[in-house]
Amino acid sequence: MMKLGFGLMRLPIIGDDRTNIDIEAFKKMADAFIAAGGTYFDTAYVYHGGKSEVAFREAVVKRYPRDAFTVTDKLPLWAFEDEETMEKLFNEQLERCGVDHFDYYWLHAIGDGSYEKVQRLHCFDFIAKKKAEGKTKHIGFSCHCSPATLERILTDHPEVEYVQLQINYIDWNDNNVCSGEIYDIATRHGKPVIVMEPVKGGALANVPAEAASLMNAKNPGMSAASWAIRYVASLENVYMVLSGMSNQAQTDDNIGYMKDFRPLDDEEQDIIRKSADIIRAQLAIPCTGCRYCITEQECPVEIRIPDLFDAYNKRKNYSLSRSDSAALYEKLTDGAGKAGDCLECGGCEGHCPQNLGIRELLKNVAASFEKK
Repeated sequence: MMKLGFGLMRLPIIGDDRTNIDIEAFKKMADAFIAAGGTYFDTAYVYHGGKSEVAFREAVVKRYPRDAFTVTDKLPLWAFEDEETMEKLFNEQLERCGVDHFDYYWLHAIGDGSYEKVQRLHCFDFIAKKKAEGKTKHIGFSCHCSPATLERILTDHPEVEYVQLQINYIDWNDNNVCSGEIYDIATRHGKPVIVMEPVKGGALANVPAEAASLMNAKNPGMSAASWAIRYVASLENVYMVLSGMSNQAQTDDNIGYMKDFRPLDDEEQDIIRKSADIIRAQLAIPCTGCRYCITEQECPVEIRIPDLFDAYNKRKNYSLSRSDSAALYEKLTDGAGKAGDCLECGGCEGHCPQNLGIRELLKNVAASFEKK
């Protein structure tokens, strides 16, 4: 089994509308993935404004026999307050995906603040019931939480089979994400890990020149993304690595080094450690672009937070000139809120998997782009 999973969070789109998925492009990507031996597809209720599951149905389910693929979907914890609604959401997801059962079904993005709700509404009992009914083969959860909360969840619920965690080499020793520590906790509890954000929302696909030089000297022609994905795939307790592929080139690149996977050797591990130090020194805002801050909590002044952070990073790391980044910022705020319009309500921060201080960071963005 290829250790690469096709994440359906960042599919190709037509224009700037994230709900307008380019189905024909996705079909070609899915075809290449399956032809190379890939089977694992990962979607969620909220991805692409609710269109990811439907796109999966059109590109994969309608075109391949059921035993040619596996699909993971997730219960959106923010979308219900009772079991009746959980049931409705689950059935809607089956319909959207066009399947009669899921292979894997998770509780989506448990955080420090949402675990009490999970317990109060008996969400683990709900997914266990779905497994008993044959509506999903395996159960687990994805998690953006502290090590202490992850320890508590796995202690309270030994029945889960898998845990999906954000792990990448830049976050391995990060004090907020704590990738290394949460990986160790899952391993100690005997739970195989599915990795999300191995390339940290694309941040590790375009590394500073100094880091790229180290990588190219060892493996000429290998992408920076390949280093990030091979890093997590080399971890012994990693079952699957998700890559949110957005175009054919990314798909072909991933297949190229994961079809016949080779773990990182000692010299490559050393290059990863050195590259992480270089990247940390230049990464202004460690946003992955997951968009939970604006999809799970509507911004009252419609600030496109992840996009503005991306423009700010591009200005700070010189991947765009000041004039080009200014033009990008103007485009992103045309008909939407500017960073300086933030009301500091803080609603976005409770949904940020990276635990970013979004309100303060928006002040930095405003100071960089908006003239007084």
